[in-house]
This record gives sequence, structure tokens and C-alpha cells, in this order.
Amino acid sequence: MTATIGYEPEPEVAPKRRYLPKSAAVRWMLYATFGIVLLSVLRVITGADDLTAGGTFEAALLLAVPILLAGLGGLFAEQVGVVNIGLEGMMVLGTFGAGWAGYEYGAWWGVIAAFFFGALGGLLHAMATVTFGVDHVISGVAINIIAPGVVRFLAAIVFVGTSGGAITQGPRISSNTGQFSVPFLAGGDLFGWKSPDPLLNIARRKWFLISDACDALHGLTNGVAMYTVLAVALVPFSAYVLWRTPFGLRLRSIGEKPEAADSLGVNVYLMKYIGVMLSGGLAGLGGGILVIENGRRYNEGQTANRGFIGLAALIFGNWRPSGIATGAGLFGFAEALRLRSTDAVLAVILLAAVVLAFVAINSLRARKYVAALISAAIATVMGIYYWQAEVVPTEFQFMTPYVATLLVLVFASKRLRPPAAAGKSWRKGQTT
Repeated sequence: MTATIGYEPEPEVAPKRRYLPKSAAVRWMLYATFGIVLLSVLRVITGADDLTAGGTFEAALLLAVPILLAGLGGLFAEQVGVVNIGLEGMMVLGTFGAGWAGYEYGAWWGVIAAFFFGALGGLLHAMATVTFGVDHVISGVAINIIAPGVVRFLAAIVFVGTSGGAITQGPRISSNTGQFSVPFLAGGDLFGWKSPDPLLNIARRKWFLISDACDALHGLTNGVAMYTVLAVALVPFSAYVLWRTPFGLRLRSIGEKPEAADSLGVNVYLMKYIGVMLSGGLAGLGGGILVIENGRRYNEGQTANRGFIGLAALIFGNWRPSGIATGAGLFGFAEALRLRSTDAVLAVILLAAVVLAFVAINSLRARKYVAALISAAIATVMGIYYWQAEVVPTEFQFMTPYVATLLVLVFASKRLRPPAAAGKSWRKGQTT
């Protein structure tokens, strides 16, 4: 007698409903549209015109670029499995390189020197972590401590005695990298002919949403520094190199499983060195823009912890160039609003309350009751503060960009996926 065992087929699982299109470009356009609609509504409610002013977005772009470059630097390091806490120190080295070479030879030589000095910091980090196996965090912290001392020593040798130079600042740089306005959008020149400026004309009409969008876009396309154009172009370039080239595949394979890459003939040590030096060079470029475009001279403490904010943008962006750009843009926008007016800071508080209310609703729909309760409580407190407060204390104004960074990190942490081997030491022949 034989027994037959029947297997019931597994029930089919309904595919997860998608609320956004698969195309990344279309998704980002939808995000941008939602953002400008929200800002326009808040501008009408609060009366804070700086929320959508072209000057705000112009300042936000300039403030975001150093953070963007530091975040991209951290991306290249972590894609080869090295955590780069030393981004701040490498930015400091870049500021000195830009200040010295920019004064001696011109702005573009300052750009090159900023990359070179930052890459030297990356080389030191690679030697410590890859060759000698030092803990990545300890090495990065050491670079952050050593770099300001090294730069002060070099400044005492190079800058002291020059016109306007001292141990804490360099002489003024006489030039910058130039500016660029987009023709037919922001009145840019085309072969010597001044093109129309339709965005500014529409912005002056004060139409709801349309004028707001045109004013914001005008700020992003008018009088943009060539250094900024270079930095923004590095976002799609980095994505292409890392995900569309054999070189990028080798880098990412080392960050995921170095022993597998080694078994396929990839020189793991060499690629780690290249990735970390690129990381330092990009961070150095971030420091360079603070000198050449923001201040036109080297100043001690110029980076103001932007390297750490770049690391936060890397985490918020889930180790993707587009996400890093978004995180840097959020910080730059919050900082620009802080610099422009107190009313804008109050509007940011209301904006944060609205965003947290949306987070609470989504968490409630996902049956995450604790997250929903916390989000709703914080949103309520922020809403009450907005309606009760007339002036934001100066101390809180300085905190605004950093609080915004912490908030987005908290609510982005659930979807993070870093490279699997990031922060782990590796030796040839080692298996995990």
C-alpha cells in the first residue's frame, strides 16, 4: 500500500502596490513638484516670502555644494569598504591647498590643489586602515585632529608676511572660477548675445505656485559659479562610474565581498587605495569651494564641521549620489533660510510639523504605533510653538540646520543599506 502526499500550492502573494513610477527621473520630478507646492502653500500661510525666493535657492546651492562633495567623498571610500570619518580633516587640508595655490597661481589651480591636498589626507587614511589595519574610526578621528595642526603649521610658513596673510588666514584670492547663467532661462549669454530672462519676468508677477517655481528655478540657474557646476556634474558622473563601468563594479565588489573580488583577480589593496584617495580628493574639493567661491581667502575653522554633515548626507542618501545631493540640499536650504530671516526659520518649524504629521499618518497606516505617536507628539509641539512664538531665539536659529539633519536621519534610518564590508578590515586570503 502506498501513500500519496499532496502538496497544496502556496497562495499567491499580491504584488506590492507602487505609488510612484519606476523611472528615477520621473520620481525626482514628482518630489520636486510636491516640494515647491508645499513651500508655496506655506509661503501664503506664513507670509515668509524667502521660502521660495530665488536668493534663498541661490544661497542654498552654494551652501550645499561643500556638503555634497564631502558626501560623495564618503561614498567612494565606503564603496571599497573603508569608513571615512576623516572627511572633515580632508576638507581642512583642501581649504589650505585652495588658499595657497589660488593666491599664487589663480582660482583653477586652487581647485586642483584642493583636490591634491585632500587626496593626501585620503592617502594617509588608506595607509592606516588598509596597510596597517588601524580601526577606521580611530584613523579618521586622528586625521580630523592632525589636519588643523598641520594646516596651521603650513600657514605660518606660507601666509605670514604676505599682504593680508596671517597664521589663521591667507591673503585674498584675486579671482574665482567664473559664473554661468543658463541661456533662455536666466538671461545667460549665448555667443555674446544676451538671451531673454523669462523666469525672472514670471517670478515678478507673483502668481501662486507658478511664480514661486520660476523664482526658485531662477535662483538655481542664474549666476552659478563654474565650481558649483563642476560639483553638481559630479553627481551623475559618480553614479555612472560606480554603476555603469567595470571600474565601478570592481570598487563596489570590494565593498560588498572583498574575498570574492580577490578570487577574480582584482587587486583589492590597490582599489581600496584609489577609492579612499578619491574620497579625500572630493572632500578637499568641498573645502576648496569654501575658499574660492564663498570667502575668496583661507580662514581657520572655515569648514565648520561640514565634513560631518557630509557624512550624515551620505547616510541619509542611502549611499546613492542622488540621495546625497538631496540630503546636502536640505541642509543648504535650512542654512540659507536661517541666514536670510527669522520669519523663514519660523516657517521651517511649521514645515517640519507638517512633514512629521505626514510621517505619523504613514506610520499609523503601517501599524507602527510607537513611531506614529512620537511623530504626532513632536509635530504637535512644533505646531503649538509656531502659533505661540513671535521671535525665534538666536541659539535655535543656529541649531535649525543641524536639527533638520537629525530629523531626516532618524526617519530615513529604516531603509538604509550600507555596503556589506564597510568598516571591516581585510587581509589577502581572509574569508568571511
